[in-house]
Amino acid sequence: MTSEYEIAFALVRGMSVDLARKILDVVESEQNFFVLKQSELEGIIGAKNRILESAYRNEILEKARREMEFVNANSIDLYYFRDAAFPQRMLDAIDATQYGKAITDKIIGELAEMYPDVMIVSGLAYGIDVAAHQASLAHSVSTIAILGHGLNTIYPATHRSVAVDMLRHNGALLSEYTSQDAIHRGNFLARNRIVAAISDCTLVVESAVKGGAMVTASIANSYNRDVLAVPGRANDPFSMGCNALIRDNKASLVTCADDIANVMRWPKPKPKVPVEQSLFPEYTDEEKLIIDFLTQHGECHVNDIACHLNVPIHTLLSQLVDMEFNGYVRAVPGSRYTLA
Repeated sequence: MTSEYEIAFALVRGMSVDLARKILDVVESEQNFFVLKQSELEGIIGAKNRILESAYRNEILEKARREMEFVNANSIDLYYFRDAAFPQRMLDAIDATQYGKAITDKIIGELAEMYPDVMIVSGLAYGIDVAAHQASLAHSVSTIAILGHGLNTIYPATHRSVAVDMLRHNGALLSEYTSQDAIHRGNFLARNRIVAAISDCTLVVESAVKGGAMVTASIANSYNRDVLAVPGRANDPFSMGCNALIRDNKASLVTCADDIANVMRWPKPKPKVPVEQSLFPEYTDEEKLIIDFLTQHGECHVNDIACHLNVPIHTLLSQLVDMEFNGYVRAVPGSRYTLA
């Protein structure tokens, strides 16, 4: 039977299956995560983080206890990710790969530098959709979400904070549905025509051979809009759609913002005056922390780096991509990095 500690653990902000397993491997149980003192947790995990603060843990534990009362009163069955009855397909479901999130952040960061007035349009859905909105916010780029439901709600609810941040930073939420319209699965495919119509071009970062992104690409082509795609490994299911678009001449190959500018024939900003290169690389403060960590620990998983340096995963991935391009670090299989 699912306990209040398991409910609370599932409510931890930013908790994923991978992160949950890593934490539980160290603290041994969900109950320990909530009963141990903050200093003890930080010592065991080897890092400081907002989720380890006593006040935060007490807050979500109390919320979990209220939820448990509701569950018991209404005879509701709960399924926790470590339960035998939990749907295994959910454990294998990935919203977007780390590569997809990193390349999205990289391209939007480059666009922000080249064209500060650029606007990113997406759908606030799981995966690359929300990653594009988050990258836009991180790089101070205006971003619009086309919703598949009325403005009386946000779906998925976990993206509510992203939606609020968008509105606070010159963004917008657009919908053709009224607040009385029921949320229907077909709405989310139908809204893709609006994404394609109001955008100068459509960029597909990751997609299987079939999926919403492929529908949007097809619609954009029918509207005579430019379609772009980021290539991926031949055997990667998350890149098969992108590779097919490029192979069938339905999309231009894109790996950076400069590629987009070339396809769209956007005027290039004047190049900056070159600065004489130093004999030794001059790392930024963030890069130096990563270099020092990898020097000390050797090859590490990206989650371990983020945890020890207390850096958001999307920010770290963007830094690692840039550092890989600069020849400072090298990516190895299994979302791991080592010094180049």
